Amino acid sequence: TQVTEKLEEAVMIWIKQIKQVLVESEQMRREADDIGPLAELEHWKSRMSSFNSLLDEIKSSRVKKIISILQAARSKTLKQWKELDGNITIAANEAKDNVRYLYTLDKFFGPLAKASPVTMMEQVPSLMNTVRMIYCTSPYYNTSECMTSLLLKITNQMINTCKAYLCEG
Repeated sequence: TQVTEKLEEAVMIWIKQIKQVLVESEQMRREADDIGPLAELEHWKSRMSSFNSLLDEIKSSRVKKIISILQAARSKTLKQWKELDGNITIAANEAKDNVRYLYTLDKFFGPLAKASPVTMMEQVPSLMNTVRMIYCTSPYYNTSECMTSLLLKITNQMINTCKAYLCEG
C-alpha cells in the first residue's frame, strides 16, 4: 500500500500539471493588433508540438507501468487520469487537424505579404475559397472564434501589404 500511495501521489502531481497545460491552452491569446495569418499557423504548430510531447510522455513505458500497477491496486485516481488522457488526445488531434487545414493557406501567405495591391486582389478569390473549404470541412476550426481570428489576421496582412506599397511609391 505504501508503494501504491507513492504512485498515486506521483499521478496526482501529473494530473495537476496536465490540467494546468489544458487550462493555459484554452486561455485567450494576447496578440499584436497587426499580426498576419502566418502567426495563426505558428500558434497551432506550437500547440501541436506541446500536446504531442505530452502524449509521448503519457504513452511512455514508465508511465504505462505506473498506471498498470495502479489498475491492479484499483486506485481511484485512475478515473481522473483516464479523463485527462482523453482530453489531451482531443487537444492533440485538434491541433494536428488545424495545422493540416491551415497549411492549405500557406501558399497564399507569401504572395499576400509581398504582392502589390493589384496582384494581391487576384489572390483573394482563391484564398477566400480555401477559407470557406476549411470552414465547411474542419471538425475543429469551423467555429466563429477561429474564423474571426483567421480573417482578422488575413485582413491585417492585406493592410500591412498596402501600407508597405504606399510607402514605396
